[in-house]
Amino acid sequence: MSADPHRGQRAAARPLPATAAPAAVEGGAGGWRTLFYKEVLRFWKVGFQTVGAPVLTAVLYLLIFGHVLEDHVKVYDRVGYTAVLVPGLVMMSVLQNAFANTSSSLIQRKVMGSLVFVLLTPVPPRGWFLAYVGSSVVRGLVVGLGVFVVTLGFVRTGFAAPPWILVFAFLGAALLGTLGLIAGLWAEKFDQMAMFQNFLIMPMTFLSGVFYSVHSLPAFWQGASRLNPFFYMIDGFRYGFFGVSDASPWLSLAIVGGAWLVVSGIALHLLRTGYKLRA
Repeated sequence: MSADPHRGQRAAARPLPATAAPAAVEGGAGGWRTLFYKEVLRFWKVGFQTVGAPVLTAVLYLLIFGHVLEDHVKVYDRVGYTAVLVPGLVMMSVLQNAFANTSSSLIQRKVMGSLVFVLLTPVPPRGWFLAYVGSSVVRGLVVGLGVFVVTLGFVRTGFAAPPWILVFAFLGAALLGTLGLIAGLWAEKFDQMAMFQNFLIMPMTFLSGVFYSVHSLPAFWQGASRLNPFFYMIDGFRYGFFGVSDASPWLSLAIVGGAWLVVSGIALHLLRTGYKLRA
């Protein structure tokens, strides 16, 4: 038998799958960073709308409610109403903007038909979760920090327990970012997203004690407020500023952390099954 002069060249050309495998692994394991960066850049490029507008809204709340109720409402001893209002407004801004980031991104991609380009990437469901929820946490914390910095020109608040401030700010943003992910997966048009936000997120936020203490409510509404996980986010966050709260911060931490674990499990399940993502 005669030797094949091209045999060595064919042998050298065979191991292509082995060289392609690391690229696929890299795309699946590290692709979420690219998606995360893209989502952060998406809201940052329109920062006047996504960051500036919520800060202005919170300041208007502070000016109106603080001016009208400062001498008429007392929440904690030795702490003025306007000072108590600041942590509530900061946390409300964190929650609303974290939810808006994931939900608006997904519903816009669905309506415009550009979601398919993300589906074509090798990013696994956990990568989707990290990218979308992580970018929502960033947006929520940036807006919350902006609100706090601007309110320093009107009233100064203390820092009784700073670690609690950071913990509840992060958990609150992560929880609402995950809820926004679920809402974005469920909704197929903007009307459905508006219904989710207007009939669930907004009422739960305003009935969580942002503008008042639950002790000022009738007994029935006090009990109803304690069934609202948003109340524990606001109350635990406020504890970090003043060292006093309507509920134990450890109880608040357990409820908020448990709620995040539950909604995270639901979100990851929806991503793994491709709920309303694939025909």
